[in-house]
Amino acid sequence: MNNIDLSGKVALVTGGSRGLGRAMCLGLADAGADVIIVSRKLENCEAVAQLVRDKGRKALAISAHTGDPDSLDRVIEQSYAEFGHVDILINNAGMNPILGPLSELTVELFQKLFDVNTKGPWYLASRMAPKMAQHGGGSIINVISVAGLKPPAYLGFYAATKAALQALTKVMAIEWGHHNIRVNALAPGSYHSDLFDSAAANTGYEEGSINATVQKRIAETEEIISPILYLASDMSAYTTGHTLVSDGGFMLL
Repeated sequence: MNNIDLSGKVALVTGGSRGLGRAMCLGLADAGADVIIVSRKLENCEAVAQLVRDKGRKALAISAHTGDPDSLDRVIEQSYAEFGHVDILINNAGMNPILGPLSELTVELFQKLFDVNTKGPWYLASRMAPKMAQHGGGSIINVISVAGLKPPAYLGFYAATKAALQALTKVMAIEWGHHNIRVNALAPGSYHSDLFDSAAANTGYEEGSINATVQKRIAETEEIISPILYLASDMSAYTTGHTLVSDGGFMLL
């Protein structure tokens, strides 16, 4: 991580106020980037922004609903007004999985999942790509999930929204490659977070997650940051349309 230099770059992270998103913001700042933190609660974004500033980097906190195009238009407007350019976009925000069979999924939950997990990333990336092109290109990273690659029945539609985002990642890479915009996806497996640790309170959940990996352990949040920094930096200058899996070997079993 320490060998990656993002000095002079501006990174925008959705869902950046907690969990993996928060760790991404701090990791990007450690690598030298200025950071735009986007999430629902402004006070939480501001808290992360201050940590970024404490590292000597500039930061901007923006409250937005990532499933709402009007809200995302405001994110773009404020980001470019503050910094003039955005070099790295990380579509990390996602709605928590809905557990249960497809037959019990309501239309309302279907729409909420799709809006946040698929429509929002598409909208933000597609509206920012022309601006990135005007400034010489950039890197877009869509955070999906191993559930989108190996869908479990009880996470059926969540998995479908992530699979759709993986397909969109490939289309984005094809359409924007000639503008020097690289678009890749990261598919993490289980890692310690508020969501995972809450679910781990259920009997057998953590043990089952551990046994589902080759490495027989759950990742720490920070272990998912190195792949993000790789995809954000010039180290991946010839990598686009790819899904980088960081899962402790979950996909092998």
